[in-house]
Amino acid sequence: MEFDINVIKQLRDETGAGVMDVRNALTNANGDIAKAKEELYQKGLSRAEKRADREANEGIIYSYIHNGSKLAAMVMLTCETDFVAKTDDFSRYAKDIAMHVSTQDFSSLEELLNSPFIKDESKKISDLISEISAKTGEKVELKKFVRFAI
Repeated sequence: MEFDINVIKQLRDETGAGVMDVRNALTNANGDIAKAKEELYQKGLSRAEKRADREANEGIIYSYIHNGSKLAAMVMLTCETDFVAKTDDFSRYAKDIAMHVSTQDFSSLEELLNSPFIKDESKKISDLISEISAKTGEKVELKKFVRFAI
């Protein structure tokens, strides 16, 4: 079965999967992009789960300052390699989490991880962590967060 190169590129960009993995997922899903994406996501999660015992000692500290400079948040999002920490996707997830932290005063990391994400309430913050972990194939952890408000 042949697939449009633009569809393959789109799935690669969205999932971080290799070309052959994307083609196989599309074949298994009979060309259904949503089903192929879900298969690639599950495959990425499975790879990430195998790395659960590894150390996530790289990463970034991301700061978000809300308009008016009266509200700010910082998050420490870690991963296994500096290579992943420097990607645009990793920074985008860190930014989204920092923006979420600025929305309310969370009392614990567990409360934050279980809260519905402000941009898509069908997901929790822990789901975002799982998404980036599946996409990169690395262990990703939200280690710390802080919120400042005047």
